[in-house]
Amino acid sequence: MKIKQLSIFLQNRMGSLSKPLEVLSQADINIRAMCMADTSEFGILRLVVDNPLKGKEALEENNFLVKITEIIGVEMCDAPGGLTAVLKIIKDNEIDLEYLYAFTHDKANKAILLLHADNIDYLIEILTENNISIVPAEEVYNL
Repeated sequence: MKIKQLSIFLQNRMGSLSKPLEVLSQADINIRAMCMADTSEFGILRLVVDNPLKGKEALEENNFLVKITEIIGVEMCDAPGGLTAVLKIIKDNEIDLEYLYAFTHDKANKAILLLHADNIDYLIEILTENNISIVPAEEVYNL
């Protein structure tokens, strides 16, 4: 159920994003989803790729600092209010999310929301109890 996400630490300067993406491309790693957060000094590039262990290895061989973090993916309605419905359940159960990002896919009117929280097992439990579909990691890797 849990998805392995790569977190890559980058200096916040022009061109720093292109090199890790080139490394992944050369290693034949396909990016499924990505999110970039930055401060004035550094950035964190979060990626879901089709082969996270191979991707981590390729990046580390090229001197990138990479961490694997477990996140989950949930299916939500790709329509106004779809995200709000999922976030209401999370808020009502007082779960503190660290971050989230989303992408659409081939299923009609569906999107996948990627989530990270300190207590990811409790997050899974609450969402499942509220009939929110948890997307298997392999499905995300192979979309």
